[in-house]
Amino acid sequence: MPLSTPVAFHIFNRPQYSSQVFAAIAQAKPQALLIVADGPRADVPEDQKLCQQARAIVDQVDWECEVLTHFSDSNLGGRCCNAQGLDWVFSQVEEAIILEDDCLPHPSFFPFCQAMLAQYRHLSQVMTISGSNFLGDTLPIPQTYVFSKFFVSWGWASWRRAWQCYDLKMTGWPQYRQAQFFPQPALADWVTQLFDWAYQNQQVWDIPWFYSCLAQNGLTVVPKVNLVSNIGTQGSHTQGNQGLNELPTFNLDLDAMIHPDPMVPNPLFEQLIYELFTANSPKSAQPFLKKLKSNLKKILPMDPR
Repeated sequence: MPLSTPVAFHIFNRPQYSSQVFAAIAQAKPQALLIVADGPRADVPEDQKLCQQARAIVDQVDWECEVLTHFSDSNLGGRCCNAQGLDWVFSQVEEAIILEDDCLPHPSFFPFCQAMLAQYRHLSQVMTISGSNFLGDTLPIPQTYVFSKFFVSWGWASWRRAWQCYDLKMTGWPQYRQAQFFPQPALADWVTQLFDWAYQNQQVWDIPWFYSCLAQNGLTVVPKVNLVSNIGTQGSHTQGNQGLNELPTFNLDLDAMIHPDPMVPNPLFEQLIYELFTANSPKSAQPFLKKLKSNLKKILPMDPR
């Protein structure tokens, strides 16, 4: 059955990955495909050819599909290209499923996102739908998905009404900094440091989106099993991601959907994620926070350039 929800696909200079993810998209046969591509770097001669090869996937669309492209002539870098690309995507469509060129989805990722987009289309507290669950298939719950405060950009979906809250420069962060994001003090400290780093360095697009969601008291829908595998093994955004790259994906049964109630962050999921991030951490403050800062590279990918 064709996928009625538009799919946005971000590519750059990695045709070997783009082709694998495109094959998964082609299997889902979306009725609309929006392709965002950054331009070649002026100081990297091979980029010209690689970018052209990646963009050639447009010619491989062999199903009934409206294809829209947003190709940059020059290199904008990951932060600007992703932010501007998503601005363009949500200027074209009300909602979209979003994949980068190294995020390989399980087939059930697409119908899951489509179902959740419909389920929470008019509930402003739900800001995103995630395809990534770093717990794999180990979450012992009967529900099909959970709510969480965490956002991971490895395969996700959202609405125009949510993206309108995006604050790329995190202009409200100094005033919002004292807010209590999570009940675990160490995890709250880690998130504060994460946002401090993003606010001061202005190098990434996804941490500002994570912040923007929390600033709206927003929730992310997370499937009970992992639906997206990051297959990237090159580029600075994958450094330190060993153990999270190429996680297995699992089928998610959508025929007997069990919705969580109430609509609040799942305490078990949040605790397990907390333990995943802080496992075997020293009890003294500075080494503990150093480890947390190291773990941020594993949770939210950095700029791929």
